[in-house]
Amino acid sequence: MSDIHSSAVVEEGAQIASSAHIGPLCYISSKAKIGENVNLIAKVTVLGDTTIGEGTVVFPNACLGGGPQDHGNEFQPGARLIIGKRNVIRENVTMHAGTPKEQLTTVVGDDGMFMVNSHIAHDCVVGNNVIMTNNAVIGGHVHIGDGAILGGNSAVHQFCHIGRKAMIGGMSGVARDVIPFGIVTGDRGKLRGLNVIGLKRSGVDEHTVKSVTRAYMYIFKGKEDNFETRLEKAKEKFAGNEMVMEQIAFIEESLRGRRNIMTAE
Repeated sequence: MSDIHSSAVVEEGAQIASSAHIGPLCYISSKAKIGENVNLIAKVTVLGDTTIGEGTVVFPNACLGGGPQDHGNEFQPGARLIIGKRNVIRENVTMHAGTPKEQLTTVVGDDGMFMVNSHIAHDCVVGNNVIMTNNAVIGGHVHIGDGAILGGNSAVHQFCHIGRKAMIGGMSGVARDVIPFGIVTGDRGKLRGLNVIGLKRSGVDEHTVKSVTRAYMYIFKGKEDNFETRLEKAKEKFAGNEMVMEQIAFIEESLRGRRNIMTAE
């Protein structure tokens, strides 16, 4: 039987795994699904059709699965929030359910850390091993790649995509797509280079890192041709480097989607 504190309110119909812990003053909606070994420490609010994957720990005053802050779509039937496994969700974090624009679903991956006051808006897709530092916020329809880090007080504009293992500096505003492995800083964020230290810490070998750096300098800092031509030529120049090909594919997808890719200043 689940460990549910006597002061918690659990609506009839909620699915709570036998190994889950529901602490004092929590509220769990009738459509919620709480996985094995989930720990809702205290005063956690789980609204609507929200799934919390096994091993996730949620700290006091977090509110998960609330209606989106999208005027006219605040109370859509069928809206969902799906949270993966082994996440750490700290105090006052908010994660909202989706809207009809994106199949009513917001998705958060596995093994993330979402620090105090961070916010995930409606229809977002957040990858695995993502870190959102204190007060980091992302608008609706944002996609965050695996292993990305968002610094404290950073803000990502709606519909932007942040590539895998990108790093957004503290207090940076992001209004355009950020390539995988990129580093962005500045109050109106600018692409400053590559997350070389992060790549090395992830076990990427020196030769590959240097090749990715050369490709970055060629595509974003090159003087010959224009950006689109350099991007096309880079496919041949760096064909053997899967990480460069990942960056090129990301840029092309961004351009096809009529979004703006952040270029180096």
